[in-house]
Amino acid sequence: MKVSCDKEGIKKASQVVEKEGVIIFPTDTIYGIGCNPYSKSAIEKIYKIKSREKSKQFPVLVFSKEIASRIVDFDKHSERLAEKFWPGPLTLILKLTDDNLRESLNLGEKIAIRVPDSKCTLDLLEKCSFLVGTSANISGKEPFTDPSDCYQNIRGFDLFLDGGKISGGVASTIVEVINGELNIHREGVLTREEIARIL
Repeated sequence: MKVSCDKEGIKKASQVVEKEGVIIFPTDTIYGIGCNPYSKSAIEKIYKIKSREKSKQFPVLVFSKEIASRIVDFDKHSERLAEKFWPGPLTLILKLTDDNLRESLNLGEKIAIRVPDSKCTLDLLEKCSFLVGTSANISGKEPFTDPSDCYQNIRGFDLFLDGGKISGGVASTIVEVINGELNIHREGVLTREEIARIL
């Protein structure tokens, strides 16, 4: 099923997530694929759709820093980065405090988390609070910014939330702060210099 990113489409997408389905949706960087991060069956389905190794864990998208703080601990540096760059293309690796999420996503002590700067995604997250948010592509292939290309090339999802073409197409920057030191796991839209200025 394909729906537009309007009030009705958002409602349908959130219902699919609630029923442990898998959706494709636009973010501020690329098209993402996601589900309820507490649903093991939906997470399993995304691994199959993406042909992704189980050792590669999924990040989670959240509606706000306040909601993120329900499942993670912020140190003072990460808090500063979140306040500056969220919503936006910065993924933070933080200490996970939610044991149920640790089990469902097969995580250790940490989780990658982000608040995306996309009205469509934020409207959806306002209803869902949390979403697995990984690129909607086959592992190793380029991510999609064009909904038609994405819709034609990815199989096995339950609902496609069409938000039109996304300008950009560069993934988020993934950052971890360890003992006050900045560690860049993946440089994306934001550069090391931009981030280091805030620390």
